[in-house]
Amino acid sequence: MPRGAADRSGPRRGGRGRLANAVLRRLDRERTSEPSGLEPAVPADPLDALALRHSHPRWLVARWLARWGAEETAALLHTNNTEAPLVVRPYGIVREQLEAMLESAGVHVGEPPLVRDSILFRAMPALAELGAYRQGLFFVQDPAATLVARYACIPSGSIVGDVCAAPGGKTLELSREARLVVASDRSPVRLERLIANIERLEARNIVALVGDGLAPATRPLDAVLVDAPCTGTGTFRRHPDARWRLRVSDLAVLAASQSALLRSAATLVRPGGLLVYSTCSLEPEENDMQIEGFLAEHPDFALEPPPEQVVPAAALDAGRLRTLPQRHDIDGAFAARLRRCGGPTA
Repeated sequence: MPRGAADRSGPRRGGRGRLANAVLRRLDRERTSEPSGLEPAVPADPLDALALRHSHPRWLVARWLARWGAEETAALLHTNNTEAPLVVRPYGIVREQLEAMLESAGVHVGEPPLVRDSILFRAMPALAELGAYRQGLFFVQDPAATLVARYACIPSGSIVGDVCAAPGGKTLELSREARLVVASDRSPVRLERLIANIERLEARNIVALVGDGLAPATRPLDAVLVDAPCTGTGTFRRHPDARWRLRVSDLAVLAASQSALLRSAATLVRPGGLLVYSTCSLEPEENDMQIEGFLAEHPDFALEPPPEQVVPAAALDAGRLRTLPQRHDIDGAFAARLRRCGGPTA
């Protein structure tokens, strides 16, 4: 299942997967821009027509229509069929210095939405050939993932756990303020990518280990991030093929897993500490319903948004982080920041 698709923190964009995605996008462009006598008839049902035109599963389009209406759903479907830009985060260097290095290397850059200190690449360079990359001065991360870490607003000097860490973009963001980040993931293969970035960026305050979020073996921490495995519906423009692998039943299966992970992670949070839950999904079952169910069962936790101006107001919804591709032109993401009662808050 898709997970952490917003955290593309390495130089590779997935050889065969990238080729397949490029082919799918070209076919979609040719199908819509160069009509022929072989074009299928447009269905009479507006829902069927929308799903066919934008090449999305009908059941997903139906869900989004019920939530957002025809105009906004069409905008989301269109966005999903465009290529996502490449955005990087400076590390150990200020944005202006990194921008100057990149431009001197012939890379044309700009400013992405909502996260002004990130850098948007206007063309796709060979990252591993850039001196700034080899020197460990940046990593790849969509603004949505950056906003999740920023929304978490971890107090400086905290000891933090990231229990579903790979591929590690949010771990690296948390390490900016944390004294120590314990980054665990159940997949040794996925964890290798995080370890490679730790070494390249020389992030000395991150400890990476293989571990199951359902059976954590860590003492109580100041803060815990659960970036839960999810349907990834907020990242379809990065993974066009993923929409066709998704099944209605996946929502129930993943929701049960997310609930279990959230309950397990809560046991790692010290009194007064923070629990942050996030996904790259647009679906209520994986987002708001998870938080509402958790809070109903855990009266010792309460929703506590970060201080004002930590993240742009446009990305906040009832105290929760919510980004939508069709509104913000970045990946879709959700996060809720929960405080455990009964102890100091810093």
